[in-house]
Amino acid sequence: MFKQRLMSGIVLVVILAAVLYFGGMPTFLMTAAVSLVGYYELLKVFETEKSPIGVIGYTVSIVYYVLLMVEMEAFILPLSLILMIALLSVYVLRFPKYHFRQVSAGFFGFFYVTIMLSYVYQIRMLEAGGIYVVLLFLGSWGNDTLAYCAGRLLGKHKMSPVLSPKKTIEGAVGGVAGAGLLGFLYSLIAKHFILTDSNLSLVFAVICMVGALISIIGDLAASAIKRNYDIKDYGTLIPGHGGILDRFDSVIFIAPIIYYFLIYTVGA
Repeated sequence: MFKQRLMSGIVLVVILAAVLYFGGMPTFLMTAAVSLVGYYELLKVFETEKSPIGVIGYTVSIVYYVLLMVEMEAFILPLSLILMIALLSVYVLRFPKYHFRQVSAGFFGFFYVTIMLSYVYQIRMLEAGGIYVVLLFLGSWGNDTLAYCAGRLLGKHKMSPVLSPKKTIEGAVGGVAGAGLLGFLYSLIAKHFILTDSNLSLVFAVICMVGALISIIGDLAASAIKRNYDIKDYGTLIPGHGGILDRFDSVIFIAPIIYYFLIYTVGA
């Protein structure tokens, strides 16, 4: 199991590195595809992945990415209103076939997966986005790895015994501190490529630490949904890891935060 998890993790990192390196259309297509698969996985929990609710959600998600690509963000709010009206129309016209929680999941999933994950693409499209987007994964996956190591070595106090019995306070502290260290070390490389008056060492360390803290909430939130509906994983797409949401749950949460942090701290 560990070997399978390790190998699939390496393959995933290599694919992501290549796609994010090229940016532009490759990053756009990858982010859109990952969003659609993640949205599908979430709706599957509510048994609506192949229903009109799902069709509407996927269609609106595709339109959203098209608007993002052609820089017509002003239409995103009206698009969200259209989604709400369309989902409620299905709810009313097909009543009582669908429960309100299923309709709510369709709307929630659009924001939780489609919009929040799209910030990966938006970070990459910033000036020097190829450098900045690495912070996203240092703060999420870097935190996950270092928190696991710290928890195994020092963990004694459970952080959330019911929701995630294996997570410890010591692991969380180690993950956040480790992510900050990774951000600092990465800044030593990044400063040679980014011309800015900002103190990159401090900014990158803070971004990774804040991202790590928020990623813990993202991870636990995704786990809470699984606990509520008694499922182990969201999918089986990534061997040893589960589905897209199992692997990107923390990335989803911190991508918007890091995007706006960059906008307002280094003027990206």
